[in-house]
Amino acid sequence: MRLVLATANPGKAAEIAAILGPTVELVPRPAHVPDVVEDADTLLGNARLKATALAAATGEPSVADDTGLEVNALGGAPGVRSARFAGDEATDAENVARLLAALDGVAPDRRTARFRTVALVRWPDRRELHAEGVVEGVIVATPVGGGGFGYDPVFAPVGAGGRTFAELTPAEKHALSHRGRAFRALRAMLP
Repeated sequence: MRLVLATANPGKAAEIAAILGPTVELVPRPAHVPDVVEDADTLLGNARLKATALAAATGEPSVADDTGLEVNALGGAPGVRSARFAGDEATDAENVARLLAALDGVAPDRRTARFRTVALVRWPDRRELHAEGVVEGVIVATPVGGGGFGYDPVFAPVGAGGRTFAELTPAEKHALSHRGRAFRALRAMLP
């Protein structure tokens, strides 16, 4: 199956390709298709906005996802605004710094969180499939590890022996991660 990939984030694109495997041909987002404004109130809504725009622009089925980090001590924030937690043009490092500042003084046992991903395929005829993946974990006090991207250096998932996503090999991360779970579920639903 051939799908146009909505994301231009190279880290995310590599993860999606590795998770979906060789049975799905991923085509990069065409250069003429601009970034989609992600202004929906939900992860599903943002994934739908991106996949719909790509399917309309290319005339081909498109795949998109949206991910949020939900921190219990912050009432579920940053959630749908995870990529923009420190501002609309924030870097990964700025988002992590804002998260750690917001959790300053919060006891380690209260730093529980989860990553949630919604992955969605949209066809030009408006058919769609979507799946969700969730992984529970904790936010560590300082960034650890050199792999991954985004909040990976501060999120230690359940099942990783206290290591952060940034400390895991790509295969270990894909086996545990929210994105891995969402895209494996989506792949199982594809025709």
